[in-house]
Amino acid sequence: MSDSNPYQSTAPLLRSPSSSTLGPPSSNTSISDAMSDPKIRRKARILRAIAFIVSIIGALCAGSVTVFSLYGHLFQSRLHYTQFQINGISSAMSLSMYIPVPMIGYMCDRVGPGPLALLSSILLGGGYGLAAGMYQKGLGEAGDGGNSGKTTFAPMILAFVAIGVGTSALYLGAITTCAKNFGKGKYRGLMLVAPIAAFGLGGMVLSQVGSRILYEIQPDGATDVNLFHFFLFLSIVLSSLGVIGTFGLRIVDEEDLIDEAVEELERSGLLEGSEIFRRRDYGAIDAISEEAGLMDPARDDEDEDDNARLKKTWLLNAETRRFLTDHTMWWFAVGFWLIIGPGEAFINNLGTVIGTLYSPSTKSNETSVATHVSIMATVSTVARLIAASLSDLLSPTPHSQHPQTGFPPSVPTLRQKLSVSRIVLFIVAAILTSVGTLVLASGAIQDHAERFWIVSGSIGAGYGAVFSLTPIIVTMIWGVENFGTNFGILALTPAIGSTMWGLIYSAVYQAGARDSPSSAEEDVFCYGQKCYASAFWAMTICIWIGTVMVLWAWKGRDGWSKRGIVI
Repeated sequence: MSDSNPYQSTAPLLRSPSSSTLGPPSSNTSISDAMSDPKIRRKARILRAIAFIVSIIGALCAGSVTVFSLYGHLFQSRLHYTQFQINGISSAMSLSMYIPVPMIGYMCDRVGPGPLALLSSILLGGGYGLAAGMYQKGLGEAGDGGNSGKTTFAPMILAFVAIGVGTSALYLGAITTCAKNFGKGKYRGLMLVAPIAAFGLGGMVLSQVGSRILYEIQPDGATDVNLFHFFLFLSIVLSSLGVIGTFGLRIVDEEDLIDEAVEELERSGLLEGSEIFRRRDYGAIDAISEEAGLMDPARDDEDEDDNARLKKTWLLNAETRRFLTDHTMWWFAVGFWLIIGPGEAFINNLGTVIGTLYSPSTKSNETSVATHVSIMATVSTVARLIAASLSDLLSPTPHSQHPQTGFPPSVPTLRQKLSVSRIVLFIVAAILTSVGTLVLASGAIQDHAERFWIVSGSIGAGYGAVFSLTPIIVTMIWGVENFGTNFGILALTPAIGSTMWGLIYSAVYQAGARDSPSSAEEDVFCYGQKCYASAFWAMTICIWIGTVMVLWAWKGRDGWSKRGIVI
């Protein structure tokens, strides 16, 4: 039995006799020499800056998926689609945007964001192009007195499925690029959240383009978006942007990132006993490669490339297993689902909620849906940026961008002054969301729509901050190397939460509509507090339960705090 320090690595398991883990012998020395070269450092900074700019523009344009409400009514008024068909299109787009996220994140980590950008170019360009063609065809059939829904509905569903998957590929590629390229920076949280905030702003920008530039004048003098031209515009812009992203979205110095992550695991002792190293002796391989390389340099390069690819694959697979087997991840994931679901449901049903505040006999111009959509978008974007900034300025930062092992318990941080944990910021954001649902459930807004800004503002701010802090927390605890896969798994929860709470709210609304006095049997509208109160009381309690679960992941048994995780 040795009495040496258990946290010290006696022999690196992944390294060759040289100090390198990727590349030829003595590559660490060459890397250090290269990084000391001002020209190479300047080139790396330029590549990161280009990748950041492309990420922001890509996320901004990916926000086109959020402007469905701008033109959804035209499917009904121009193509004579039923409400069921319109909901089918929007649901197909939403599900195709969320369900493939884990697989897209997995691909992003393994092959990089560039190929995903090319995939998004094909899917978004083709999807919006097909939608434009089907819309124009439907207009012709409707003008001839036919039922355009019979011939255009199925292709339109296909078009919006492609749009959903393409949006997911472009958006996740953008935030993964920022997470990995700026994982070492002082303001890495803000750099990570920048494309997330841009995605939120994208809907506002593109809706203005559609309503103020690509519009058409109706016979009655009113204006509406020219949907054929709008779809063509999005098809051209997004396909071109995807091609640019194929070359612009890249992870700079990814080899060094993998190298450093492996060394972190070596120091923690987590590599001991790994099967891959019982089967392959890297030192022997390097020794053989070194001798072979004297006779055949090309073969030496091939062996080094194979060695690097094997190491990257093993590392990412190992980090995926650690992520999925970490019990605190499941507490955090379920808590995130319980918190974010009510916010998603509120956003999707904002219009019907406002419609319940006054009865038809009451003429009121106190508020409008458009006003509160703008309030929520603006407040949510500002909250994302503020939350990320506070995370960078006030919260403790781990000594590296790699997964934290909790060894040793007292991990050094970059800042030891007054600090506020990111979990505290997360909990404050969750409670702020519950303030909005609580105020609405209490009935304080009923017949007082001028107060509705309290609801839309608090839910928008809390929702935005929670969505901002979640990817930051993922990178701080589980590292950036496998960020696409890890965050992709968590990103499934908004779709589940939105669907669940949307169904609950709809059931409450419909029950209220059946109990409402109406002069028409087919009236399906509901007015009054009974239309939403019980659903939002349940949402409030749900958010509080989710907050407790996240707190348990932090402070509970074998939680992050007990394990010495800096968060």
